[in-house]
Amino acid sequence: MEEIANLKKQNGKDIIVYGGVSFVSSLIKDGLIDEYYLIVNPVAIGNGLNIFKSLDRTQKFSFVESKLYSGGKTVLSFKPKND
Repeated sequence: MEEIANLKKQNGKDIIVYGGVSFVSSLIKDGLIDEYYLIVNPVAIGNGLNIFKSLDRTQKFSFVESKLYSGGKTVLSFKPKND
C-alpha cells in the first residue's frame, strides 16, 4: 500500500481503480480512496459482496453528486469525511 500512497503524491491525473472486493477493501481499510462512485442498479440479487467489511470503525461520507442514466442506473459520488 506504500507504493499506492506514493503514486497519489505525484502530479498527474486521477487514479481510477477497478478491482475485486479484496483489493478494493484493502484500499478502503488503508484510507487510500479519495472519492467513491457507487452504482445503484435497479435489480435485486438477494446478496452481494461487502467492500466495507474490513473497516474497524464507522466511516462517514460527504455527498458529491448523483447521475441517473437510462435504464435506471444511478451513480452516486461520495468523499470520505475525515473527522
